[in-house]
Amino acid sequence: MKADLSPTGRALRVLELLQAQPGITASQLATQLGVTERAARRYVEILREADIPVESARGPYGGYRLGHGIRLPPLVFSATEALGLVMAVLDGSHAAADADDPVGAALGKIIRALPENIGHQAAAMRQHACAAPDRAAARPGMATTSALVTAIAARRRVSIGYRSESGHQWTEEADPWAVIVRHGRWYLLCHSHRAGAVRAYRIDRIQSVAGGSEQFQPPKDLDYVDLLEQHLGTGWQFETKVVFDAPYEEAARYVGPPMGRLSRIDDGARCVLTGTTSNPAMYAGEWLAAIPIPFHVTGGPELRAAVAAVTERLAAALSAVPATERLPGKTGPLIAAAREIRRSVPSARRSGGLVRMGVWPVVCCLSIARSSAAPPGIWFRLNWPGRAMS
Repeated sequence: MKADLSPTGRALRVLELLQAQPGITASQLATQLGVTERAARRYVEILREADIPVESARGPYGGYRLGHGIRLPPLVFSATEALGLVMAVLDGSHAAADADDPVGAALGKIIRALPENIGHQAAAMRQHACAAPDRAAARPGMATTSALVTAIAARRRVSIGYRSESGHQWTEEADPWAVIVRHGRWYLLCHSHRAGAVRAYRIDRIQSVAGGSEQFQPPKDLDYVDLLEQHLGTGWQFETKVVFDAPYEEAARYVGPPMGRLSRIDDGARCVLTGTTSNPAMYAGEWLAAIPIPFHVTGGPELRAAVAAVTERLAAALSAVPATERLPGKTGPLIAAAREIRRSVPSARRSGGLVRMGVWPVVCCLSIARSSAAPPGIWFRLNWPGRAMS
C-alpha cells in the first residue's frame, strides 16, 4: 500500500479487503494498509459512520466481516488500476478500441461504470493509444479456450479434434494440464493418450473439444511454461545439430529452448546444440544468423542446405552492388569478407557439414551513396530473411 494514499482511499481499501477476506483481523488490515492496528480500526469506524455494517468478533477465530444486506458497487478501481487495465487490454487485444469487438465492448462497459474523473482518463487512453498488430499472433476461439480451461480446472479428460499446419487431421484423447500464452500464441500443454507422451497443441488449430467423464491427476511441482519451451524444440520433422566455438555460458545467452538442447563438450571449451525443426530456412536465417558466435552445422542435411542457401543469397547480394555506387578505397574489407563467404559455400557442400559463420556481421547488401541529404560515407541495408532494417 502506498504511503501517500489518502484516508478516504484507505477506507475504500478496507472495504475491498472486507469483501475479499471475510474475518480479516485488525493486524492483517494494518499490514495490508501499511499502518498501525489502531489506525486500521479507525478506518473500520469510518466505514461504520458511513452506514456500512461491519461486524466484529473476538477470539482466535474473530475478525471483521461485512454485515448482511449490504449492496456495494461491483467495481472499485483507482486511477492507476483503471489505466493499467486499459493498457493491458490494448497490449493483448488490438481490437480493444473497436466497440463491436467482444473485448472492446466489455472494456467500454467497464469504463462507463467508473467514476467520471477516472473513467475520463481511461477513455482517453483507449481512444488515443494504439498498438501495431502482431502478425505472428494467433488468438483462438473463446468457446474452445473456455472448454479447455474448464476441463483443466475439473481435471477431466477431453477429446480434441486437431488440424496440423500441414493439413493433417485427427482426433485423440488428452489430459489437459495447462493453457499457456507464448508470444501471442495460445498452447494446450497436455498428455496425449494417442502418442503416450507430452504434447503441446496450438489452440487455434483445435477444431473441436468434447469433455469426458474420466478424471486425471496432473503432475505435481511441474513448471508448465518451462516444459512448453523445452517441448517446442523437440519432436519436429528435421533434425538439427550445431557446434559452437564458445563455452556453454556464452552460447546460452543466444540460444532459446525452442532451438533445442545445449550441452557442454570438449571439457567445457565448446558446446553443441541438438534439436529438431519444422522450418530449416527459418532456423538458419532467423535464429542461427542472429548468433554472433562462430559455429559449425554438423547435423541435419536440411539445415546445412538452408544455411548454404542463406549464405549464397547474401553473398550474391553483397557482390551485386553496381560499380557506380562504390567508393574507392572504402570497400576492401567488405569485399574480402564477401569472397570468404562465397568460398565457404562450396566447401560446405563438399564436406556436408562444416560451415564457418564468423563473418555474419558483414553479410549485408552494401549501398554506398552520396547525396545532399546525407553525409558522405558507407550506408548499409541488412536484408535478413523476412525482415529488413537500415
